[in-house]
Amino acid sequence: MMNLPHLTFLRSFEAAARYLSFTNAAEELNCTQSAVSNHVRSLEGFIGRPLFVRYPRSLSLTEVGSAYLPSVSHALREIDLATQSLLSQTHKREVVVSCPFSLAKNWLPEVIGSFKVMHSDIDLTVHGTVWTDVEQNVSDISITINHVDDVTADMARLWEDKLTVVCAPDYTIDGQVITRLEQLFDAELIHVLGRQEFWELIAKQLDLPDLDLKGGLRTNASNLALELAAKKLGCVAVPRSLVLPDIERGILVEPFDLDVVSPWSYFIKDLKKNTASAVSLFHDWLMKSATDQVI
Repeated sequence: MMNLPHLTFLRSFEAAARYLSFTNAAEELNCTQSAVSNHVRSLEGFIGRPLFVRYPRSLSLTEVGSAYLPSVSHALREIDLATQSLLSQTHKREVVVSCPFSLAKNWLPEVIGSFKVMHSDIDLTVHGTVWTDVEQNVSDISITINHVDDVTADMARLWEDKLTVVCAPDYTIDGQVITRLEQLFDAELIHVLGRQEFWELIAKQLDLPDLDLKGGLRTNASNLALELAAKKLGCVAVPRSLVLPDIERGILVEPFDLDVVSPWSYFIKDLKKNTASAVSLFHDWLMKSATDQVI
């Protein structure tokens, strides 16, 4: 990184340029007039060009100083705003969470409900995400779904997920409910785009090498795939944590016993140091709830 002038020099220049006075700038910055003058001279020495024309009782900006001032003023405002935002965040009692829609619908509400019982004074905002996280710095806590090959050191897995196959309780093949593996050859397979390997892993574990994985319904959303299955439009392969609520309600059933580890799991990013206490509280609550999750 290139060398940059000291921030104090820039603040003295910006204040002196606004007042066209070293004395008034010194009063604002709570330092001496000679200190401001020396800061400006140091900045001019760093740049190699004069920034002020100095008269016996007044100042005026040079052409270089006039051109430099807007950028310096803008940069200082950004620094001040960022600092104020960070200071206010340290004391705030609100938490913004980004979370995939699939998890936000099926797991997060119960976690939030139990958290609010204990911490009713903390406000929560949830940003539902699809495929990618929300824009950086929008959320205090970020939950993502990632392939095991794409996990970074700053991410912690919420739990190890297993794959399962589900369908509606009354979904039938030739008038018979699914109970036998060979019935999958005639079933409508529902695929989640980007997760085609789910069916590949299922077929491998069930020893069904000839299962047709090219045809069937396709959707880019896991929740929509589950809705299609619930409407008796086929079978879908998904992580079991995603479908547990529907299984418990009897909306969907698992025709087969499987033990296939999902290559995709939910991860939560580590918190930065000096994170607001409310954020840390909810982060810890999420991690504990994840530990208690039964797959």
